[in-house]
Amino acid sequence: MDISTQDAPVPPPAPAPSLEQKRASRGATRPGDRVFLGLSRGSGILLLVIMAAIAGFLTYRAALAISEDEANFLTSFEWDANGTPPKFGIAVLAYGTVISSVIAMVIAVPISVGIALFITHYAPRRLGGVISYVIDLLAAVPSIVYGLWGALVLVPHLNGLYGWLDDYLGWTGVFEWQGGAARSLFTVGILLAIMILPIVTNVSREVFRQSPQMIEEAALALGATRWEVIRMSVLPFGRSGVISASMLGLGRALGETMAVATVLSPSFLINASLLDPGGGTFAQNIASKFGEATPVGRDALIASGLVLFVITLLVNGAARAIIARRKEYSGANA
Repeated sequence: MDISTQDAPVPPPAPAPSLEQKRASRGATRPGDRVFLGLSRGSGILLLVIMAAIAGFLTYRAALAISEDEANFLTSFEWDANGTPPKFGIAVLAYGTVISSVIAMVIAVPISVGIALFITHYAPRRLGGVISYVIDLLAAVPSIVYGLWGALVLVPHLNGLYGWLDDYLGWTGVFEWQGGAARSLFTVGILLAIMILPIVTNVSREVFRQSPQMIEEAALALGATRWEVIRMSVLPFGRSGVISASMLGLGRALGETMAVATVLSPSFLINASLLDPGGGTFAQNIASKFGEATPVGRDALIASGLVLFVITLLVNGAARAIIARRKEYSGANA
């Protein structure tokens, strides 16, 4: 005989969870947990407050400077913030910062990924440890040491490379060389590539070491070569990590000061050739002109720092957006 479900009693609604139950679900019932939760929350809020304070200070001082500027701040090729009236613009600085950073990334990222793959999948354990130690030492070298090495060693030895580029690629205009010292944005890009190489290599190395061993062993068991294993499992798994490592390196390249100031011969001109002196970067311009700047000149330098601040935020935001669209950390694509 069938029993109708209409006569079945309806269970009463579950009571709303109490405050103690909510705390228990978050693991904050013990005094130590509550203290740690408060400290963690306070640290996050403090970080947001500091970022907002920096942005507010830069914006306020930048507004004061731009209100005194007699030139176009975004498009002017002139920087005379101490003049009467002051005239300054960031077109040359933005060009030099972006171009030198792009050159550094193009050179450093492929080499760093290759070194990381060699350490984790090709080199014997002892050799890999030695190379890792050397890479760590490179990361600890101060910027001014890189700058002195670049000015005294790198610049004189780049004449041969500049001549070769001029002979074979000078017709493009991008690698045309008029002679003289190799103190250009291309040299700055090479030096920045050497400086960011340890950062990108170390992060990429740690990411590649976390690749799923079961997938790699399964691919080898099916007859895949070492390169096929890396291409099908290691690189897809570590792609997001390599992007993060590259953004860390790019952050240092964008904000590098002393090394660039030591190597570059700045001028407020934009040359079509990367091998001719000229250009400048935000950080280099701030470091070289801050000591002699008037109050308006300091505000102008702060305004250029605000632009660099915004560029860095945009780069980091773009990197997070790229990483969010890829789910390689959940597993490799076979």
